[in-house]
Amino acid sequence: MTEMTHEDNIRRILESAEKLFRVYGYAKTNVADIARDLGMSPANIYRFFRSKADIHEELARRMLAQNDTLARDIAALDLPAEERLRRFLLEMHRLTVETFLVEEKVHEMVVVAMEKQWPVIEAHIERQWRTAQSIIEDGIRNGEFPPQDSEVSAKCFLSGMTALVHPQCVSQCPPRKNRATPEQSADFLLRALKYAPPAAASAH
Repeated sequence: MTEMTHEDNIRRILESAEKLFRVYGYAKTNVADIARDLGMSPANIYRFFRSKADIHEELARRMLAQNDTLARDIAALDLPAEERLRRFLLEMHRLTVETFLVEEKVHEMVVVAMEKQWPVIEAHIERQWRTAQSIIEDGIRNGEFPPQDSEVSAKCFLSGMTALVHPQCVSQCPPRKNRATPEQSADFLLRALKYAPPAAASAH
């Protein structure tokens, strides 16, 4: 029973914090505001989180977990590796636009998290890289892609995705006639995987 109460309090604090962050912004919301919204004292909030930053980091972890779940689901589809990679890139771009950019206050939360370089952000990037690597390895096994260093290829693929999935890049570089579309970028990156030099496989 105690454990359930503990988890319930954490859930309520996170829900309140997310609501207030979305309305007033991260910078203008403090622990006292969250406590007031919940009808409890700030001291009670500190029983569960050491600071507002800790609350924010947990919210970021949960938001990014949705992206990671979708990425894993795409990787598990019974489709050619090329199609899964295309969907992976385009769906991550869609989520970036819908989740982090449509709402200005949510964008502020994400920018703060990235600027602070929290471990939760780095862990998310590694999970995305590993997901891409697993799909590339499938493509190598079934002959869609030539032999190559899947780890390096996945890192390069994610680097190429950055302009489409990094919230700040997407917000500061809206669609223009002189910029490639997400679909064009996906096609370009996939062609690079198809024509990777076989010698790369023996680099290690």
